[in-house]
Amino acid sequence: MTLTTKILFTPRIFVKNLIVLTLLIWSKFSVFCLDVVRCLSGSKLLNPFSVFLCLITINGFSQDKELNNVVWTSQSNNSSESMPVGGGDIGLNLWVEKGEVYLYLSRSGTFDENNTLLKLGRVKLKFSPNPFEGKTFKQELILKDGYAQIFGVNGNLNTQIKVWVDVFNPIIHLGIKSNQNITTEASYESWRFEDRISKGKENNQNSYKWAPQGIVKTFKDEVVFKNNAVQFYHQNKAETVFDVAVKQQGLADRKEELYNPLNDLIFGGTMEGDNLLAAGNYQGKYLNTPFKAWTLKSKKPSKSANISITLTTAKNKSLQEWERKLNAVPKKINQKASVKWWNDYWKRSFINISSKDETANQSSKNYQLFRYMLGCNAFGNYPTKFNGGLFTYDPQLTDSALKYTPDFRNWGGGTHTAQNQRLVYWPMLKSGDFEMMKPQFDFYLNLLKNAEIRTQAAWGHKGASFTEQLENFGLPNPAEYGWKRPADFNKGMEYNAWLEYEWDTVLEFCMMILETERYDGANIEKYLPLIESSLTFFKEHYTYLAKQRGAKALDANGHLVLYPGSGAETYKMAYNSTSTIAALKTVLERLITYPGLSEKQKTDWQEMLKTIPPISFGEFKGHATISPAKLWERINNTESPQLYPVYPWGIYGIGKPGLDTAINTFKYDTDVLKFRSHVGWKQDNIFAARLGLTDEATKLTTAKLKDSGRRFPAFWGPGFDWVPDHNWGGSGMIGLQEMLLQADGKSIYLFPAWPKDWDVHFKLHAPFKTIVEGTLKDGKLVDLKVLPESRRADVINKMLE
Repeated sequence: MTLTTKILFTPRIFVKNLIVLTLLIWSKFSVFCLDVVRCLSGSKLLNPFSVFLCLITINGFSQDKELNNVVWTSQSNNSSESMPVGGGDIGLNLWVEKGEVYLYLSRSGTFDENNTLLKLGRVKLKFSPNPFEGKTFKQELILKDGYAQIFGVNGNLNTQIKVWVDVFNPIIHLGIKSNQNITTEASYESWRFEDRISKGKENNQNSYKWAPQGIVKTFKDEVVFKNNAVQFYHQNKAETVFDVAVKQQGLADRKEELYNPLNDLIFGGTMEGDNLLAAGNYQGKYLNTPFKAWTLKSKKPSKSANISITLTTAKNKSLQEWERKLNAVPKKINQKASVKWWNDYWKRSFINISSKDETANQSSKNYQLFRYMLGCNAFGNYPTKFNGGLFTYDPQLTDSALKYTPDFRNWGGGTHTAQNQRLVYWPMLKSGDFEMMKPQFDFYLNLLKNAEIRTQAAWGHKGASFTEQLENFGLPNPAEYGWKRPADFNKGMEYNAWLEYEWDTVLEFCMMILETERYDGANIEKYLPLIESSLTFFKEHYTYLAKQRGAKALDANGHLVLYPGSGAETYKMAYNSTSTIAALKTVLERLITYPGLSEKQKTDWQEMLKTIPPISFGEFKGHATISPAKLWERINNTESPQLYPVYPWGIYGIGKPGLDTAINTFKYDTDVLKFRSHVGWKQDNIFAARLGLTDEATKLTTAKLKDSGRRFPAFWGPGFDWVPDHNWGGSGMIGLQEMLLQADGKSIYLFPAWPKDWDVHFKLHAPFKTIVEGTLKDGKLVDLKVLPESRRADVINKMLE
């Protein structure tokens, strides 16, 4: 029998004594203990259920001490002070404001006609009498089990709400328990109760951005009461931005062949609860956004209520088909499977720092919190968006000039910006979250045919051309593609100073796929056509361009002439861009070693490898450095692709030839120095870690992973993008991992850029199905576990050097 169970069945005096003892044991949790004391002192009689609720709160602290639960003891002022909660492919923003509980509902893949990633509405819970009008309040994100809990006391009334998402079924559960009968009102609030015209910067939330072609409308949702439940959905109309882009880019004659994710898309759900009945509508305004609400209310006051919100997203010709899928979602409440998934998630990988340096401890805590946010879209149909993920909130709370609806996020909903997205997914290799990488890989695989069709239509050759800013149907974003173009400008090209000739970012995702095979032994057969077609494009396209200029396809050394090209978005009209050369060379070398290739495939790719030109070099202050390209015409952005051979491509680094040249580039290249920052997608912390520069890596990584300044510590941004900035968090994760563990071939380097005064307990993954767990204490490795044991011989402790 548990301690809690014994207490419930003992005499009241013994209960009081036992609680005093319990409080003494847990006295170090001062805020928590005050909650319990207030809970008890607020009642004339010591209600056993009240004791039970208080002790549940105690039990929340008996988890793994290395997980940093987020605990708030006061209510929030607005949605910017919300807490992320989620699972599967659902994200919630949860907060309590003026005694009422709010949730924003988000899910992967809910794209409307304009390619805005729409939220699925807002839920408000209201109680009478109200436990959240008292002096005691607690809201906690319980990381170990993946859910949130809210606790309130008002006089003799105390109430607990558990908020969790089923990892394996698209259902949100709200469990309400109280020591007294209360009336519950659950309202579904929608700001899309009528059509809404979006103007100006509001179109940054969709694929039209600054160049709408006529009036852009967010069409209304359908919301109705149905059998004492609220049913809500958005059904895309027949014409979408897909049709506009296809026509714009000269592909109307191939339209029927193209993959279209927006056509026939319906998404929404239903909210219902035991003992809840339809109770009418009301209208209001949250911040600057009007809304209409549909309310369910308790049939009679009770001590408990269970509310479920079931979601469904599907491509269906009819609403009836969608409703059948919605009704087929299993309704059984079983939190155990979801809790087990989260428990396993935290056991799989971790970095737990203990240091006198508070910025180090914050880095460890926020690494965990950001990884929790990533885990909320483990099984999404679409990858986690770099510009907010599933956890955006009212935009005016990020920028007071943007008084738009909660659907807003800068840089679009269905637009995929590859250089940003990659930073969200690279850290999943070392954290062992391989299954979570599938949505990102499938995103490209689903678009392969469209990318090949646009290549063939524009240039008449083979290969998949994936642009940097890519729609979820595989074509360039129409605004970035350009509406005001010279009449004879090639239809395959973006007329855009930032994005022109930037084709190579897809190769990072190809490399991630290959790395999952090396790290986890994953079967990647279905992705080989994607990898091969992406490589084929470079061979075919630069041969094609060379023959447009003259008789020879290769230069005097038998190499491709990679011109025009681009060094990220920064070095434009580049000749032999270093980032492209490093990408092609590394992906080809890795592909050739893949055991699933036929001899012919291997020979073909070996031949292409011979045609990849060498990286170019320069000099600053007498120091040899890596050049961003052989030549370039202008600088357009602030990236440092001259260091991409260090990361992600790993051509230079610890234990490799040319390390001094790479370090010189980091230290002396005037552009690299000018562009250096920790903000947003900047990768300088990762470069420093890969180069073994401990002081620089420490400074830049802690600057990235320090508390965000918002109530939830990992809500960084907007940086260059939006809040919460996921490529900010992803680059912070990568930097911390690389400071701790690096892999090169069979070699595993521990602590290559790790401060000696940072004690750490860690568990990370390495190539060849290797797991490394260790504890560093006072600069000494006091415990090391390597699985399989045979890989221990490959571990090199850099702390000893």
